[in-house]
Amino acid sequence: MKLEINTEQLMRELHALAAISSEPAPVVTRVVYSEADMRARAYVKQLFAAAGLQVRDDAVGNIFARWVGQDAEAPAVGTGSHIDAIPNAGMYDGVVGVLGGLEAVRALQRSGVRPRRSIELLVFAAEEPTRFGLGCPGSRILAGTVSPETARQWKDAEGQSLDALRRAAGFTGEVKDAVLPQNYYGQFVELHIEQGKFLEQEKIPIGAVTHIAAPASAFITIEGAGGHAGGMLMPDRKDALAAAAKFILAVEAAAKATDSMDTVATVGICDVFPGAINSVPSRVKLSLDVRDIDPARRDGVLHELAQVSEAISKKRGVKIHTEMLNADAPAASDGAILRAIEAACQENGLQCRRMVARAYHDSLFMARIAPMAMIFIPCRDGVSHRPDEFASPEEITRGVQVLAHTLASLAG
Repeated sequence: MKLEINTEQLMRELHALAAISSEPAPVVTRVVYSEADMRARAYVKQLFAAAGLQVRDDAVGNIFARWVGQDAEAPAVGTGSHIDAIPNAGMYDGVVGVLGGLEAVRALQRSGVRPRRSIELLVFAAEEPTRFGLGCPGSRILAGTVSPETARQWKDAEGQSLDALRRAAGFTGEVKDAVLPQNYYGQFVELHIEQGKFLEQEKIPIGAVTHIAAPASAFITIEGAGGHAGGMLMPDRKDALAAAAKFILAVEAAAKATDSMDTVATVGICDVFPGAINSVPSRVKLSLDVRDIDPARRDGVLHELAQVSEAISKKRGVKIHTEMLNADAPAASDGAILRAIEAACQENGLQCRRMVARAYHDSLFMARIAPMAMIFIPCRDGVSHRPDEFASPEEITRGVQVLAHTLASLAG
């Protein structure tokens, strides 16, 4: 089947969506339920409607756009991603999977085929943890991996709850109604930039994702004793920041000690109190993110860090408290979808590499309710979550071509 991808139109739409931001170009910032997010939603829904798709929102703002197949009652084939963006981000993360998914559908429509099963484009309410400190809130809810009661307790930095924010944005249904029924999707496949360097370095145009690593996330609070930087002598100190420095280096060491490239660990936040140049820090709050495709190996790192915390606490006379935020299970891709992706690559004369996804993706939670796989395309220097994030029109076109053929194969 020969499919024509309208690259010019797709790039025009990508740039138009990038211009909808809380900050001026080239920065893209769209926090879920913000004014910019709502304008972006309106823009993509306009595009979906123009393509003849049936569009609806759920109670938390997940957007569904369906191309109805010949067997409208059969489980749909799903695709899509997210359009929210962290502060100071770029224009391709998530968005390639949404607008690229739309162009894949339009290419199939132009070819004159009508799928046996419906193809549905899904825009997740949010994938980024910017608002609530937890990644993938939209897909967590629709996959039923978090209870509506728990979701209603999520709050942002200003203390605004999920319920208050979604209702103010016009999403007034019940959170429980956002959970998808069993067998809603027969398969789900997501197109995304790699956010890594493997494809670019190896000059391979397409990645077929076999596993998605999942993080265990926590806040670590270290309580010491503060005082005057001149008046408190070194033998008397219980410096919370010095203890935090020991812990941060232990995080790096514990991840490296597994001898697996699939183990990564990060401390991304270090909040020091009182934060004065002439004051010994009395309290430090750290974030912790440990990821692996092997949950036992990841949890082994967490166990090692718990022992390190105890040792630091005893040696330095500080108190260390760990608040676990989540410990999500990794996900494995479905073999049949991977084979469909590879067949699509072969049909289009494209080399394909099987690989692991180490960043959070909504497909991690879609795997809880449907067979899942992801398609990666290269991004320049592996850069993401920055304004200079970039994927070329040619790379995007190849990804859309492979997605379209994969959807056609899965939908029949």
